[in-house]
Amino acid sequence: MEPETSLSTPTASRGDDAIARLAQAYLQDRRRERRWRLFFRLAWLLLAVSALVLVYRQGVQATAPSAPHTALIDVRGEIAADAPASAENLIGALRNAFEDSGAQAVVLRINSPGGSPVQAGLINDEIERLRQLHGKPVYAVCEEMCASAAFYIAVAADEVFVDKASLVGSIGVLMDGFGFTGLMDKLGVERRLLTAGEHKGFLDPFSPQTDKHRAYAQALLDQIHQQFIAEVREGRGERLRDQAEVFSGLVWSGQQAIDLGLADHLGSLDYVAREVVKAEEIIDYTPRENVAERLAKRFGAAVGEGMVAALRGLGGLR
Repeated sequence: MEPETSLSTPTASRGDDAIARLAQAYLQDRRRERRWRLFFRLAWLLLAVSALVLVYRQGVQATAPSAPHTALIDVRGEIAADAPASAENLIGALRNAFEDSGAQAVVLRINSPGGSPVQAGLINDEIERLRQLHGKPVYAVCEEMCASAAFYIAVAADEVFVDKASLVGSIGVLMDGFGFTGLMDKLGVERRLLTAGEHKGFLDPFSPQTDKHRAYAQALLDQIHQQFIAEVREGRGERLRDQAEVFSGLVWSGQQAIDLGLADHLGSLDYVAREVVKAEEIIDYTPRENVAERLAKRFGAAVGEGMVAALRGLGGLR
């Protein structure tokens, strides 16, 4: 009997080696992929834990008793619903400041050209409520500008301090816009506006403004203006020189504002804390974004997705 002969050939051997190398490379890729997946899951988990620790520490600091101090709240920039100086943000800060037993007084440091009368009215009302509830004095310190809706807030304070060159006042209301009807006629553009309601389009900039619409808009402005004037008179009381020009919308220097009774004294934040409140330490209650909030806004929903993936990878979710 003849011995069996091998069927393997050099070509087959090379093919087996290639398959083995491919399999090995595939397994290595899979290992790297698992390592990176685990790394990112742990990174998201670490970020979540860091955010929770930061929030916890802030909560502990907020609830811890504080030494006597002057509570500061900054009113900066436009007063609007979607701005840092919104009623939602500032009212929350006001409540925290008034409720802190260590706060001897609340100081509003204002540097704003104004904004929404609605937002300013909400803040003004809350200052009045909290002051009566807690019995703490409120002071307004006007820096470069305290105009329009910003002054609407300032008059809720017990006293208003200004710099001699501050711009104060602008007790008025405006509604502005543009009209393009003449330009459209020159360009041969026809405005096609359909409304349900006779006056629904009365503020449309591409339609002519009628005398009736103008009178209606003016009546609205006059009504809001009178509300503003009433708040100023109530807040300033007998200190105010009740002259028609005071409510004309003009802006006054800090010294003029004192002469007109719109402000009380010259003074800065440090002066008020040291000489008026008698509590030199100043604690800022102004709401500001912390690290966790900035990260959350930057990464958005990806943070939540990463946390869910991390928990799933660690067996926390099914």
